[in-house]
Amino acid sequence: MRSLPRLHWSTLGESTQGLEHRWAGAWEITMDRSSAVALPPEDVDLWVITAEAAEPAPALLKAIAEVNALPVLLLRQDPAPIPLATLEAWSLLGSVRWSGFTPDPPKAGLRPLAAHIAPLTAGQALGLGLVGVSAAMLEVLAKARAAAGTRATVLLQGDSGTGKELIARAIHRLSAEADGPFVAVHCGAIPENLLESELFGYTKGAFTDARKDAPGKFREAHGGTIFLDEVGTMPLSAQVRLLRVLQEREVQPLGGGGPIKVEVRVVAATNMDLWKRVEGGQFREDLFYRLEVIPIALPPLRVRREEVPFLAQHFLNRKAREHGLYPKALHPSVDSFLMAMPWPGNVRQLENAIERAIVLSGSRPILTREDFSFLTERLSQDEFAQMDVPPMAAPIPSYAPSAPAPLDLPPEGLDMNQVVSEMEKSLMLQSLQITRGNKKRAAELLGLKRTTFLEKMKRLDLEDSGEETEA
Repeated sequence: MRSLPRLHWSTLGESTQGLEHRWAGAWEITMDRSSAVALPPEDVDLWVITAEAAEPAPALLKAIAEVNALPVLLLRQDPAPIPLATLEAWSLLGSVRWSGFTPDPPKAGLRPLAAHIAPLTAGQALGLGLVGVSAAMLEVLAKARAAAGTRATVLLQGDSGTGKELIARAIHRLSAEADGPFVAVHCGAIPENLLESELFGYTKGAFTDARKDAPGKFREAHGGTIFLDEVGTMPLSAQVRLLRVLQEREVQPLGGGGPIKVEVRVVAATNMDLWKRVEGGQFREDLFYRLEVIPIALPPLRVRREEVPFLAQHFLNRKAREHGLYPKALHPSVDSFLMAMPWPGNVRQLENAIERAIVLSGSRPILTREDFSFLTERLSQDEFAQMDVPPMAAPIPSYAPSAPAPLDLPPEGLDMNQVVSEMEKSLMLQSLQITRGNKKRAAELLGLKRTTFLEKMKRLDLEDSGEETEA
């Protein structure tokens, strides 16, 4: 029976600097010093791979698929930050861990992987309030996926309302620590004199109101992710302590006591230009470099207008559920109007606009441009003139019950069944257009049961081959 966990190290022909001898007291170690890739023994607990190359060899990608749930630790001698392209390439192995050449042996009990973590799909992104349609957001999601496969620190930069916390949560959900805690700290909302105790904890008697020990947010996030929003507002004294956490992976509570080790991923976010604050002496340069290991810039909504209709529909469904209202639909003419707006408040402003329109529209099932007219109230004349909104071809119907227009009977007569069929066909096509193909809601617009609506579609040759939309 083995007394120590077993570690297998594939050096891929690189030097080990004698670390295997320093680790021998904590692991039973086997070595493969060949430059070729070979599978580790079946009974190992950890596979260590030297990752000095810019990308893994194809043979390694093939081998990793055969070891299933074996945890993998990648070692790199170069102390410089790992280039993003390298992180992306090696993340193809799955949710691996990274480490430098350190005399401290790897910890036993790394969480094994049941399977490779799948990329963040468009559906998953939309569920988080994100849309991966534009080239700008596809790049953001690709970087988030690459970052999730490591424990590297991430710095999210972007205007307010662009979804920085949502990206942070997506990184956490895609990581091997997804079952661990996600702790969000909004640094700008905490008074400066309380921020350090809130983040790093304190011992009883550290200050007047410290009646008991408090662990602090970093210890609460142990084994998971801590999200530091508005990190640019952090006072210099707290920046010193944060730098120590990033360097030593340990926190020092206020009031004394020994340092406490923490295993936590740090995701920081700011809407400021941190480098300008460095130049102005308001932010530590060494901390800036520690945070900017993987920088991800979130584009404002005005440069990814093609995502507005998808986000609007997402918020339309969600806000209706939150307020206990029946799901409503956007008239097709609303899309171009919303896409033309400048959206200075970004995605958050769009979400609030959809909520306001839903609440104030009463019982009407369709939201029209008039429901969003409040968006133009604060625009200057120049901004309004620059909005490229196509004119509506016809007035938007109110969809309120009204008497049908009279139909003159021609002297030669007409085929009544054909006229009725054409009217039914026209109304059904309009309802499908308004509800974006949702047959259930289209039937309700016409006061029909869904089964009756489907029967009429079949009779009028309106059936399509695609899947029916129910959302």
